[in-house]
Amino acid sequence: MNDKELDTAFKKAVDSINAHQKPFPADVLLRLYAYYKRATSDAHPTPSSKPLISAFKTNALFQTKGMTTREAKLKYIEAVNTYFLYRK
Repeated sequence: MNDKELDTAFKKAVDSINAHQKPFPADVLLRLYAYYKRATSDAHPTPSSKPLISAFKTNALFQTKGMTTREAKLKYIEAVNTYFLYRK
């Protein structure tokens, strides 16, 4: 997959998550959060008013440390596809 195809697939995956109306399990959200932050080169935790949530976000980002933008996009797409595949 070339860079343009990857960007298109990533945007489609992000859009499908944003359009989804039902709640996601916390582990899925944290994984998607970390992959998205790495994929968009914004690897700083989004502030939360709840310290525990901030800690989970920081931990999720830590687990993706060293991941390239390309790897993060591929992992995000894979996670989205897997989630929707098993939810049918």
